[in-house]
Amino acid sequence: MKTQITSKQVKHGLAAFWALLVLLQGALAGVPFNNLQGAGGAAFNPLAYPAGQNAAEGESSPISKPQFGAWYVNLGDVDVDWTTFGAAVTAFKRLELSYGYELIAPAGENVKKSNVGAKLNLIPENWGGRNYVPAVSAGTIWKSTSEVAEGADDSAFDFYVVATKLITQLPRPVLVSAGVLNTKEQVTGVFGYNDDSDTTFFANLDVLPLDNVAVGVEFKQGAEYGTFKNESYYDVHAAWIANPNLSLIAAYVNAGDEKSETRAGLGDGVVLSAQYAF
Repeated sequence: MKTQITSKQVKHGLAAFWALLVLLQGALAGVPFNNLQGAGGAAFNPLAYPAGQNAAEGESSPISKPQFGAWYVNLGDVDVDWTTFGAAVTAFKRLELSYGYELIAPAGENVKKSNVGAKLNLIPENWGGRNYVPAVSAGTIWKSTSEVAEGADDSAFDFYVVATKLITQLPRPVLVSAGVLNTKEQVTGVFGYNDDSDTTFFANLDVLPLDNVAVGVEFKQGAEYGTFKNESYYDVHAAWIANPNLSLIAAYVNAGDEKSETRAGLGDGVVLSAQYAF
């Protein structure tokens, strides 16, 4: 039987977002967002664009202004509230540095996870005046988890390469992104990290039906290490750039079958996010 999302859980999530809004008034929003691990991207996945690329016209600084994001995920199937806060800056418009803090609360317990990331933009979008060239970046994230499953490591590195392109030649803009991830994570690191690693695929597709609205899908392939197999994740989302200072995101996420005896899944649920960039 599925656990229903309670009004109390929703209120807790909304309260966290509105607290962040009050603290971060006067910011600017935009893609990429800070993802669940703090890096510039969507929800699960990084994008090739570095964060913090929103300086006002005429401003010049080797370091961008910081960009912030908060996420609230409720996975009712496994009774988990998942709250994350992330921040990122970019140096010389190429090197993104990020930090993400995650608090996962299954059945009243608290699992804490920290993510320290770096992403280097190797090829800028439309490089050399060629409008078919995607942005290409490579990155790494060091992850550390407070409580892990028996036999698992408590920290590990992820490595990824990702290409992202905004296609503007269609009736409405379309954002396409895809990459490969080398990881040791067990359930994104919440259960710790395996001794082995696996290379997996991830992708994003978004359409902008309006200039300030994006709707799309996201996919992250589950890594497999011998007998331990992660479920693949996907989400369907909508992002609203409410004004130059604020973006809000809502999504439905499916993190695999929580009852599976062969793969580690977390069920499905709702996702809310607020995003700012000074």
